[in-house]
Amino acid sequence: MVNQEALETLFTQAHTNHAWLDKPVTNGQLREIYELMKWCPTAFNSAPTRIAFIKSPQAKEKLAACVSAGNVEKVKTAPITAIIGMDMAFSRKMPQLYPPFNVQALMDGNPALAEETAFRNSSLQGGYFILAARAIGLDVGPMSGFDADKVNETFFVGTQVKANFLCSIGYGDHTAIKPRLPRLTFDAACAIVL
Repeated sequence: MVNQEALETLFTQAHTNHAWLDKPVTNGQLREIYELMKWCPTAFNSAPTRIAFIKSPQAKEKLAACVSAGNVEKVKTAPITAIIGMDMAFSRKMPQLYPPFNVQALMDGNPALAEETAFRNSSLQGGYFILAARAIGLDVGPMSGFDADKVNETFFVGTQVKANFLCSIGYGDHTAIKPRLPRLTFDAACAIVL
């Protein structure tokens, strides 16, 4: 089991960040996040997530034009905002990723299943992305509040990738963190079915 400090870093003391220190995130750190998250499980090892890391001022301006008013400053001030996307044509990679079974034929023959698989598993990988970023010492600010069609037209044109959610990453300004909001108890959220 990991130690208490790791649990605090990943879960109990981690917060969503909305304000950022003026400290860069390196391309090496972005690679490190991906190299950690890629090992986590997805259905049929499908790994449908595709990530666009928005870093330059010009790219931030383009993304800021796609988000709700409350997210504009978050996008502009974060060192990086990742667009966590899902490759709707992920089945093309299945012969490589899951050779024991013809998953490509299964997905190509059932578009609804393919869409559901892409969404569910890119969401899972987005969660892994958040934990990987925290594990290497970065803070995160996941967000909805964006025009998905506009993001897709701006950043994924000519591809089969669609945006799932956004996640800013960097070094958070911890003086701007609000007090933690309550969470449901185990008994309120869970049932043990015998």
